[in-house]
Amino acid sequence: MASNSSFGSFVPGFVIGGVIGVATALLMAPQSGQEARTMIQDKGIELKEKAETAYADVQKKAEAAFADLRVKVDELSAKIDQAVGRVKQEDSQETNELPEQVALSTEPAKEKPAA
Repeated sequence: MASNSSFGSFVPGFVIGGVIGVATALLMAPQSGQEARTMIQDKGIELKEKAETAYADVQKKAEAAFADLRVKVDELSAKIDQAVGRVKQEDSQETNELPEQVALSTEPAKEKPAA
């Protein structure tokens, strides 16, 4: 899970780094004001599209991981329910057998004369 968390923090850092890099390159490049504004606008649109794509990918992966986790939790819950059912059944059988065992264990004591 640590890798999913790291990837989730990587995406915003990547986008911010891209914006800073593009802005620096555009400000340092020898162009007219109009050309620079057009290039900034184009790069902004491109970065926005990349960010939206990255966000959609992360969202799909998160949804898939959540669905997988849900299946595993449901399977584990079913196993726990089965185990609890077995324990209850065994306990019930032992409880039903207990009076018989007590009766059997006291019969020999009744037959033996007291000293």
